[in-house]
Amino acid sequence: MRNKKLIPFEVIEEAIAGEPKAIDTVLRHYAGRIKYLSTYRGHINDDIQDRLKAQLIKAILQFRFDR
Repeated sequence: MRNKKLIPFEVIEEAIAGEPKAIDTVLRHYAGRIKYLSTYRGHINDDIQDRLKAQLIKAILQFRFDR
């Protein structure tokens, strides 16, 4: 279930800067994994899916290259 296509570095930089289009690109990149993780007994739990998206957005905005 691995997506071998990487997100371009420029998109990551823009997402970290808060660019909505870049954040959406990252969310779309991980959409399959988020759906997989939010599936329980064959059904997608929308609450879990929304939480995972929110956590990903939070992690993107808190990420720093200078660490």
